[in-house]
Amino acid sequence: MKGGSGLRLTWVMILGVALLATSGCGFDRPGRVLVLAMDGLDPATIDLLLSEGALPHFAELRRNGAYAPLQSQKPLLSPIVWTTVATGRTPDVHGISHFVAEDPVSGETLPVTGEMRRVNALWNILSEAGRRVAVVGWWATWPPEPVNGAIVSDHMAYHFLFDEGLQGELRGDETWPTELGESLEPLLVRPEEIGRSELERFVALQEGEDLSAFDFDDELSHLRWGLATAQSYRDIGLELWDRESPDVEMVYVEVTDSAAHLFGHLFRAEGLAGELAAQQRRFGRTVEEVYHLADEILGQYMEAADSRTTIIVLSDHGFQLGALHDDPSRTRDLRRVSERFHREKGVLYAWGSGVRPGVRFQDPTILDIAPTVLALAGVPPARDMPGRVLLEGLLIDEEPQRVATHEAGRTEPGTAVSRDRETEKATLERLRALGYLGGGESSDEPSEGTARATSAGRRNLAAIQFEAGNLQEALVLYQELIEAEPEDAGLRTSLAGTLGALGRYEEALAEVEKALAIDSLSIEGYHNRAVILEHSGDTAAAIDAYQTALRYAPDYAPSLNALRRLGSATRPGAYTREETAAVAAAERAGQAARKGDYAAALRLLEEAERIAPRLARIQQYRSNVAYLMGDVEGAIAALEKGLVLEPDNALFRTNLERLRRQTDGSR
Repeated sequence: MKGGSGLRLTWVMILGVALLATSGCGFDRPGRVLVLAMDGLDPATIDLLLSEGALPHFAELRRNGAYAPLQSQKPLLSPIVWTTVATGRTPDVHGISHFVAEDPVSGETLPVTGEMRRVNALWNILSEAGRRVAVVGWWATWPPEPVNGAIVSDHMAYHFLFDEGLQGELRGDETWPTELGESLEPLLVRPEEIGRSELERFVALQEGEDLSAFDFDDELSHLRWGLATAQSYRDIGLELWDRESPDVEMVYVEVTDSAAHLFGHLFRAEGLAGELAAQQRRFGRTVEEVYHLADEILGQYMEAADSRTTIIVLSDHGFQLGALHDDPSRTRDLRRVSERFHREKGVLYAWGSGVRPGVRFQDPTILDIAPTVLALAGVPPARDMPGRVLLEGLLIDEEPQRVATHEAGRTEPGTAVSRDRETEKATLERLRALGYLGGGESSDEPSEGTARATSAGRRNLAAIQFEAGNLQEALVLYQELIEAEPEDAGLRTSLAGTLGALGRYEEALAEVEKALAIDSLSIEGYHNRAVILEHSGDTAAAIDAYQTALRYAPDYAPSLNALRRLGSATRPGAYTREETAAVAAAERAGQAARKGDYAAALRLLEEAERIAPRLARIQQYRSNVAYLMGDVEGAIAALEKGLVLEPDNALFRTNLERLRRQTDGSR
């Protein structure tokens, strides 16, 4: 195995603390625990499919196990949440805050690694307590750490994506122990091995479609990758469960999330037209079939479980499936459903030995998983784990007496970071293709988003500190970020919110004004200005700022709620009866456009403009529809007409500038 930082636990230390195994746990004979982590699995979708008689193995868990939606924690990004699950600690403590981080030596962007984790994970804690573990595919487990058992790191399934093609060989550092990788390689399924007969279950393939190429710019390649890794990790997990007989095994399945990102907008969506209808004909059943695949994987593990086994199935967040993007053009390529469609509640099921059948957990959170797994394995949780043991669903009389910490002997990460440049390249390529490292929904340039990704982790940590009420810590982080990126309006808006929460209203208002000078369309900027003005006692000015936010984002919930609380109109100005009817027609046009029915959208906008020819908002809708149809000149003309009607509209002005730059660049 490659040498790493001070994070490595020595085998001497693992053996030396094994006597802690059952201290205070109240278990005479602790059982085995199997954790199935299914990324992005949505509880409402599971319930829907169960109500239709599908998913027989999830139905068995519901009948004879304990369950509840699982409360996650923002930001809802997989490396962060799954590390929280594995450590029982919040991101500000465990240190994983994004998909990527900055190499402290070279400054390069690289995917997160296990060396960046600052606290022990379950596999470390259980190993120290003398338990055997097996970990398969879990986020941020490379380089694999020495444990009492086996780790198949998250790099295991990337080795066939190197420059030499899909037949790349293992490097030898994907597993612990090192020699384990060679024995497991026959179980690996490569994307090109997912052939036509298997793909036709998930996709409507074209006659004679070429399946030989693999490219992360192609959604079918992403699906084949997801299916290949799911099958690989499933088979490896089953092999290790039988061969290694671990006390605790943790297996990660990713395809449930990537399928939702790519095709979730098509799930049972009705009335689609045009390009969206074509997408639905090809990929409309993909997500549903992936849920059936997840049920089949669960069934295989249930069959492998013995009488001493507890199975825990969970997801890091849910997914709002069937939700159409406001801008249908974002579904033309791999920019499918963004993380803004993540739901904060994932799934949680427990079944088997030690579980009370038919019980509903009481508001479980992701911080409760680690203490619960430890208790089931007969190992005391630590007092510095904020979560609880989910006793209401378990056959445990009382929570085990906790130890002070599981961090004894662990040192802070050093500056050295192990590198696997080929895998880093493949990982970053995949993350960019799925939109995690792109410019986001408000950015024009992907390169801009990639550059911002290197600081995204610290942005997340600042937001986490703010939400936790650690305002001084958040303040310091935002000030450091702004020093590096002074022209970032979002950072200045967040700093303003932090200063306002500290009661430093004058400074907060100054930061808001700087943010709005940089970005006149900062909805959060107008909202924060309003909040600060309201707390300062200037209610009239606050209402005006809330209404300005709604002028550019009519559905922005924080400002809507604030105006309702203040008993004020939730839109700037008052519409006449005719204008109200025109707005309703324009809204119907927007709904038609979101479904890809541009002809219907244009007809409704003609009606709206006939009713209220001087309502500028209609011109924004006209511009949007024209742009979606590829008529850039028509989009520009509509915005120019809108600016004549409403000269101070920053949204019209900004969009017009962008469209003009686009047409100038194409000439």
